[in-house]
Amino acid sequence: MFMASKHHPGPQTVGSEDGEDRGSEAESEGGEEEGEDKRLSPDECAKRRKWEREQEELKERLEVEDGEEVASWEGDTLPFARLTTIAGVDISFDKAHPDHACAMLTVLTYPELKVVHESRAVVEMREPYIPGFLAFREVDFLLERLREVQRQHPQHYPQMISWKECLKGEAKFCAQEKERVCSRCPPTSRRQRFGLASHLGVLADIPSIGVGKKLYHVDGLEKGPDHKQRIQTQLRKRGDYFHLIGDSGMIWGAAVRTSAEATNPVYVSVGHKISLDTAVGLVLACSLKRVPEPVRQADLLSRKYLRKEKRTHK
Repeated sequence: MFMASKHHPGPQTVGSEDGEDRGSEAESEGGEEEGEDKRLSPDECAKRRKWEREQEELKERLEVEDGEEVASWEGDTLPFARLTTIAGVDISFDKAHPDHACAMLTVLTYPELKVVHESRAVVEMREPYIPGFLAFREVDFLLERLREVQRQHPQHYPQMISWKECLKGEAKFCAQEKERVCSRCPPTSRRQRFGLASHLGVLADIPSIGVGKKLYHVDGLEKGPDHKQRIQTQLRKRGDYFHLIGDSGMIWGAAVRTSAEATNPVYVSVGHKISLDTAVGLVLACSLKRVPEPVRQADLLSRKYLRKEKRTHK
């Protein structure tokens, strides 16, 4: 499953129609202020401790290599020859009502990349946003979209899902807390980020991938001159990519050039039951533009539905 989310409604709001984030680079990379976690209420602090315990338990089930499902996609001569359905998920927020959102799952055929089914619902966020634990706020809405497809349209149930990963909140939180460094390492390490792509993949027991459009500053990774130089020298054509390795030595993901026209890469990370190199190959196979088609369609359709709903209730 390809996955897409922003943890606040700012960059992704009703009114944008091209699937591109509207927040500026500076706004998007600013992150939360230092010490934001100290401003949590007592109830939120208790919830954070509870979620942290649950998150650690889920990490024990995480798989970051190709599972049996992924291996079964391979054909005799072509990669992913037996993959037929893929999905993207997204949650778009209404700027005027920050807790009002559209949860969207789009199912596409592969390799045609045509939308054959969409499952959507307008939802109200019931949980607070707590840095580092975005998934607990949003995952239930996306799980219900998968269950709806499984119950009512089982022929369209996807073989994998993806999500547009947003690292800002989690990365900033982990940088403050010191003992938790965001990464995509095996679950035996405590220095691991466990974002929504992993969270949803584990709960749904389905291969999942995270895709982002911006590199956020954590574990020594910075969008500075050195990173820009690597993009210019190593991402010369579509299909080129390089691994993102933090100061800790951990591989966070990969910067991937998905388009001949768009020189900026996307950032791919492992969610569940898939290796990084396979995730990169699948992202390239699903990209008609810069953003992979499952994620792009989920993003576009969720925004479109929110705009339609707003007009209906005027």
